[in-house]
Amino acid sequence: MTECRNPPPLLFPLPGNEDLARKLADRVGAELGEIEMRRFPDEETYVRFITSPSGRSIGLVCTLDRPDPKFLPLIFAASAARQLGAKGVGLIAPYLSYMRQDKSFRSGEAVTSAAFAGALSREIDWLTTVDPHLHRYQSLDAIYSIPSSVIAAAPALAEWIRGTVERPLLVGPDIESEQWVSTVADLVGAPYRVLRKERFGDRDVRISLPAMEGFSDRTPVLVDDIVSSAQTMIETARQLRSIGLSPSVCIAVHALFVGDSFAALAETAKQIVTTNTVAHPSNAIDISGPLAAGIRDLLHNP
Repeated sequence: MTECRNPPPLLFPLPGNEDLARKLADRVGAELGEIEMRRFPDEETYVRFITSPSGRSIGLVCTLDRPDPKFLPLIFAASAARQLGAKGVGLIAPYLSYMRQDKSFRSGEAVTSAAFAGALSREIDWLTTVDPHLHRYQSLDAIYSIPSSVIAAAPALAEWIRGTVERPLLVGPDIESEQWVSTVADLVGAPYRVLRKERFGDRDVRISLPAMEGFSDRTPVLVDDIVSSAQTMIETARQLRSIGLSPSVCIAVHALFVGDSFAALAETAKQIVTTNTVAHPSNAIDISGPLAAGIRDLLHNP
C-alpha cells in the first residue's frame, strides 16, 4: 500500500522578500512558490499565483516597512490563496508595522494599530514577527484575533556582540527599553545603562545620560529595536563622545532609516549593524534561524 503524505508547505515571497523566503524554506522543509504581482497603468494591483496553493499550507513572506503600498497586495494575495483552496494562510512579517499609535493621544485620532490588526486578522490564519514594538499592549493578542508567534532577536544580537565587540557597554534608548536591553546585556555578560529621553517631535529628541563613571575603557554599544530617524542614536553617540568614551557601535533590530538618517548616523558611529528583518546595507545579523523555529509548527500544522 502506498503511504499518503501531505505535500510540503509553500512559502510565497512578496516582492523584495525573496532572499529571506529562500533561507526560511531551506530551514523548515517548505517549497518556494511563485507569485506574480504588478501594477496596472492606473496603479491598481494585479496578483496571480503561478504555483497553485490548492491543498497546501502556505506562508506569505512580507516584511512591513513602508507598509501602505504593501498592504493591499498582501490582502489580495491572502484572499486569493484562500479562494484557490489553500489549507491555511499565514503571514511571516519580520517587521510588523502600525504598532506606534496604540491609543488616541488627541481627540479625533485613529488608533491605527487596532484597525490594522483587525484588517489583517480577517485575511490570515496566523502571524509570525520579530520584536514587535509593544508599548501599551501586553502582547499581540490584545489586538490580533489570530495565533501569533513572536520571535526575540536578543539572542542573535548578543551572539554578534560577544563575537565582535571587546569590552562592550550596552546602552538602551529609554527607560521602557530597560527590560529588553538588560536581557541582551545578561546574554553578553556585559554592564548596561539606560538613557532618559524626551521626544518633542519626530526629529526632536532630548537625551540625558545616566552616570557613566568607570566605563572609559569600554566600547559603547547602543541597542534599540527600531531605528527610523536615528535621532536618538545620533544624539547619544555624540554625548558619549563628549564625555570621553570611544565611538559607539549602533545595533538595531529593524532598519527603517528614513531619509538621510543612515548617513547622518554613520558620521558619528563606529559601526552600524542591523538584522535582516528589513533589507538594508547594514544587515549583518541573520534572523532566519529563529524565524524558522517560530513558523515551523504553524506551517506544518495549520
